[in-house]
Amino acid sequence: MVRTTLSAAEARRVALAAQGFGRPPSTDVPTRSVNVAIARLGLLQIDSVNVFERSHYLPLFARLGAYDRSTLDRLTLGRTGPYTEYWAHEAAFIPRDDLRLFRWRMDAFRERDAGPTRAEGVARTESVRHELRALLRAEGPMRASAVEHESNVRRGPWWGWSDVKTGLEQMFRWGEVVSAGRSGFERVYALPEQVLPAGFLETAPPRAEAVRDLVRQATRALGVGTRADVADYYRLRADDTATAIAELTAAGELLPVTVEGWRERAWLHPDAAVPRRVRVDAVLSPFDPVVWFRRRAERMYGFHYRIEIYTPAPKRVFGYYVLPVLQDDRLVGRIDLKSDRQRGVLRVRTAWQEPGEHLDPDRLADTLRRTAAWQGLDGLEVTDRGTAAAPLAAALGLALVPHEVTDDADAPAPETATDGD
Repeated sequence: MVRTTLSAAEARRVALAAQGFGRPPSTDVPTRSVNVAIARLGLLQIDSVNVFERSHYLPLFARLGAYDRSTLDRLTLGRTGPYTEYWAHEAAFIPRDDLRLFRWRMDAFRERDAGPTRAEGVARTESVRHELRALLRAEGPMRASAVEHESNVRRGPWWGWSDVKTGLEQMFRWGEVVSAGRSGFERVYALPEQVLPAGFLETAPPRAEAVRDLVRQATRALGVGTRADVADYYRLRADDTATAIAELTAAGELLPVTVEGWRERAWLHPDAAVPRRVRVDAVLSPFDPVVWFRRRAERMYGFHYRIEIYTPAPKRVFGYYVLPVLQDDRLVGRIDLKSDRQRGVLRVRTAWQEPGEHLDPDRLADTLRRTAAWQGLDGLEVTDRGTAAAPLAAALGLALVPHEVTDDADAPAPETATDGD
């Protein structure tokens, strides 16, 4: 039966099933399952914050269970694996073949960077970029920090980029260099012909066709979504997205639906399942597709979410690196986690139940035990801050640890959490 309406609960379950939730977590996850999960998502957003775990590892753990992180490293960090990097949502690992779908974005970035607000910075690095092309051609792929050049000194504060790094990132945006994996989580840059098949980027489809393919992938990953939801997945323009949606709808590849409580029209992918229920216990990365578009998270789950690593410590409400807690089809809480590797402890620095939701502390306790084991940590610790702290500690059989102000001040708020370096 073709669906034309969905209840709010059905829409949540459709979205979570499309994202790969609903299966029991496993401790034996083969490489094939990792690849299938990435294909379902389409991308893994990269983030440099490592207070608990780097973000790109977390979506797979939330969906698959305790997979071997070295499996993902082998697939994503090498020069010739099945995945590469580009600005897809933000900086993200994507299937290598999908890089062609962003050729039009490379051209758009080049055009933007030639504009009046950026032209000065581009002109400043012109000679450096010329030297970098010659260096990469002679020496092969390398990290920005490995380039010996008088301009390879940071500008401004500790997070400032040198002209070498800036030049490489400009060329990366334009497709003049591409990722050749990572070393110590630092991006390795290469000329396209050094890591891609000959003429690979030249075989890219026209912009309209590429956008249509990206919209097709986004709607499959979302299950159901508004035009804004679909556009945000790969950060597409609203008009391009609208055109692609209209074409795919006319071809029967998308189904218009009305979702209870949504003011905007939505589209359902025809392959999307509508489960009667989903059983999920997970903590989510701040950059998980379930929550990365904050307007969608509020509309679907009533979950108002702002990542507070950008907020000065005294003004933080929930904590430094706060992860949403997903139980079944509801976002029921949020917890601030830190992997204290010196002590071998996973620290729950704050734990909160969402107003109007029911957070099951026993289920969250089991989730955190699995999380600590996956991180190779022997113990758990819960501080006394947050509305869910006491019941969570009781479920874990732990005494609460007094919260210290210094717990909120691990590091300065980063300039960006999406450049990956």
